[in-house]
Amino acid sequence: MNLLKKLLKGIGIVLILFLGFILISLFSDSRRTSYLEISAHPDLETNSYLIKNVNVVPMTKDTVLKGKSVLIENGRIKQIGNQIPSNGWEEIDGENDFLSPGLVDMHVHIWDRYDLGVYLANGVTTIRNLRGFPMHLRIKEDIAEGKIVSPQLFTSGPILTGPYDLGDEKIQVQDPQMARELVREHKAKGYDCIKTYAGMPLNIFNAVLEQAEASQIEVVVHPSFEVPYGNNFQPQIATVEHAEDIVQQALSYELDTTILKSVIAQYGAGRQTLSPTLTGYSKILEMLQDDDVLNSEQVAYINPLVKKVDSKAQLERWTSEKETDPDIVERIQEQHDFHLHIVNELNRIGVNIVSGTDAGIGITAPGFSIHEELAFYLEAGMTNYGALKTATINPSKVHDKLHGIGTIQEGKKANFILTDQNPLENLKVLKSPKWVMVDGRKLEPGLMEQFKSKAKNRKGLVASALRWVEYLMVEK
Repeated sequence: MNLLKKLLKGIGIVLILFLGFILISLFSDSRRTSYLEISAHPDLETNSYLIKNVNVVPMTKDTVLKGKSVLIENGRIKQIGNQIPSNGWEEIDGENDFLSPGLVDMHVHIWDRYDLGVYLANGVTTIRNLRGFPMHLRIKEDIAEGKIVSPQLFTSGPILTGPYDLGDEKIQVQDPQMARELVREHKAKGYDCIKTYAGMPLNIFNAVLEQAEASQIEVVVHPSFEVPYGNNFQPQIATVEHAEDIVQQALSYELDTTILKSVIAQYGAGRQTLSPTLTGYSKILEMLQDDDVLNSEQVAYINPLVKKVDSKAQLERWTSEKETDPDIVERIQEQHDFHLHIVNELNRIGVNIVSGTDAGIGITAPGFSIHEELAFYLEAGMTNYGALKTATINPSKVHDKLHGIGTIQEGKKANFILTDQNPLENLKVLKSPKWVMVDGRKLEPGLMEQFKSKAKNRKGLVASALRWVEYLMVEK
């Protein structure tokens, strides 16, 4: 009996120590990201300003409104005019620079709060997260309550796939009834949209769409190999993801321009939106061409758990592929170039294209990747204005909750980038903003550098793993 008591006592002590370790890890990670709290920066308490002497890039059309004043009240644009009286408003001198809407990345994966600051430092003021955890709902709540400075966060629920598409990061939906229940559940929890994945069979896919329509929640589709590609052009579907899946699914891995014409026509007829995520695919080339890519500057900004597990696994996979098949580098390059052709053809007929990068997995860094994506759109034949539309006004057409962003107009959110050159003439200038404004809060260069430095080579592997365990326990 005494031995049993000692054993139970020992187990109790171990459990207490383990629980203490968990709490300390989460508390430490929370303390390390406290630099995002608005209360930590007195200047961020203000979200009402009068910006004077600024050239406005409204993104409603390909033009610049010169010498304007912009009045911001409680994070919203109240008035745009030639001469707006101060009337006691705190003033910002625009110094005859260029004011553009904040950028939008419509396909990201957020793993911790450090990512939020990196996005802001790169001029990204809205992000759409497409793998939802309970953590993301807590972030949304803190943003809504004005506790932290962050990009606007729009998030899907956990990824839904079919019963045989295995993987901890996805929920294996067993039948249509389970699909309907999950759609209702994710809507009730506060997720903004439903995300479907590559292994979902047609009957379950149809059940998701039917329930999404009934529950008034939109669906974002990673096309499924078990669903004909043409079924992705339905009104409940807000966007289709990945140009690569046009090749891999609609074209059966053939770079066939003849069959592509029919797919392009379906996009046009269905008025569907595509998020190409060219950057995410292009990173395969980087891994094939650079064995030391995990030590690159941008990878230093990726979550430590992702870097240790996913980034490493992807590099090992593609290194192994190259060893057994040296021609793979040429094939991946050819497919990437074909993706540019797809984007050009879709853009030519006026399809709504939204910038998404797949940042947060592999070696695709948050924030920095949006500038790579826009550069690819230029390479695909877009004008500067056309490329910038994909990360500003185009996303505002996709979800009702995004209608308040993407242009500089009265009533819209005061999400801005100030640059010393006109981005309609040189998109690269967006990489180096003089300042960024989100919800009317002005982020000076020093603060943006702090956001980046805090996230670079950060700690928090254990805390990230614990949040992953929470996801598995709560959502799976």
